[in-house]
Amino acid sequence: MPNEFIILLLLVLAVVVVIRRRKEQERQKSIESLKELIDRPSPTQKPIIVQKPVVKPVETRRHVIGTAYVIDGDTITIKGVRIRLFGIDAPEIDHPFGQKSKWALVQLCKGQKVEAEILENDHFDRTVAKCLLPDGRDLSAELVKQGLALDWKKYSGGAYADLEPANVRRKLFRTAARQKGHMKVWSGEYSKTKADAQS
Repeated sequence: MPNEFIILLLLVLAVVVVIRRRKEQERQKSIESLKELIDRPSPTQKPIIVQKPVVKPVETRRHVIGTAYVIDGDTITIKGVRIRLFGIDAPEIDHPFGQKSKWALVQLCKGQKVEAEILENDHFDRTVAKCLLPDGRDLSAELVKQGLALDWKKYSGGAYADLEPANVRRKLFRTAARQKGHMKVWSGEYSKTKADAQS
């Protein structure tokens, strides 16, 4: 009797498993046929053509035009944007020729609307721009020609190197030293290091 009960129970379980499998197969077939119906266009319906949107490149450069307020020989402000002149390095205000460089830039910008074509932000997060006067003159080029700024090849690719007057790097020795990374020669840091080494 117990053996017959176990056999009967196993038969019932087998039938339940077979029925469930068939139902699952039928359900899968009906889902597939529904998908085919959905995907198949009707004879009266025109096929829908999906076009990819046209992506225009984002314009990264922008222009700022206005009166320039001179901060030093290679930095100006136009409409609240602090701008580092592209490709050059001018003496700091407290360095030799620093004041002269600043006032030469003031004279160039005086009464003019300066157009700044913003190129990038430098590693100090300053806005770098090529700045032009209404007559097309490049402020960077003008300062280099006057011997009051140096071409900074690292950033300009040598764009203004040919405009440098003879011996200008000797004249603007601190600016030239900064470009080579030797500024600590004139700072207190160098004096301290030298004094420490001698003691």
